[in-house]
Amino acid sequence: MKAIPLINPHQKDVQALLKTAFVKPSKEDDPLLLFSRFQPTRTRLVGGVVKTRGGLTYREGKLGALQVTADVTFVYPVTLANASGGDEIIRTIVRRELVLSWDNTAKVITEPGTFSIISYKYDVTNGGCGAPTGYLTPPFGAPAGPDDPTTKLDPYDRTTPVARDKPSTDECATATRS
Repeated sequence: MKAIPLINPHQKDVQALLKTAFVKPSKEDDPLLLFSRFQPTRTRLVGGVVKTRGGLTYREGKLGALQVTADVTFVYPVTLANASGGDEIIRTIVRRELVLSWDNTAKVITEPGTFSIISYKYDVTNGGCGAPTGYLTPPFGAPAGPDDPTTKLDPYDRTTPVARDKPSTDECATATRS
C-alpha cells in the first residue's frame, strides 16, 4: 500500500487503525474503512480497468492547511479467482468520501510530504456482509430476492450523502443497479 507512508505518522488514531486493521480486522479496525481490498485467492478483477466517478474540492482548513475532500465512486468488475471466461461477474461498487489535510509543519506536528486524515465515510454495494474479514467479499452465486434482508442502495446516486463512517456487520447493501 503506497498510500500508508504518506499518512501523518503523528496521527495516533489513524496509525492505531492501520497497525491493527491489516493484521486482525474487526468491526472497529477494518482496513475497508480506508482501502478497497479483495482476497486474491477468492476474487480477481476482470480486465484492467476500475471505473471511477466523482470529484475533488479544496479549501483552506484549520491553521492555514490545504484541506481536500475526495468524493469518488469506484466500480470493480470482479469474478471468482478460479473462474474461467464465461463465469459470473459482479460489480462491487464503493463510494468513498475522504477529507485530507496537508498541514503546515510549523503549526502542526507532522512530517513534510504527509497528510492527515480528517474524516472518512463509505458505502459499499455487492461487497459482502458479515463479520469483518478485511476484504470485500462479493456475493457470488447468491441471488438477491424479496426475502433477502439486505439494504437496497443506488450506488450511482450522488445526490445522497455517503452514509457510513463505521463498518457494520449488520448491514449489507445490494445495488439497485450495477
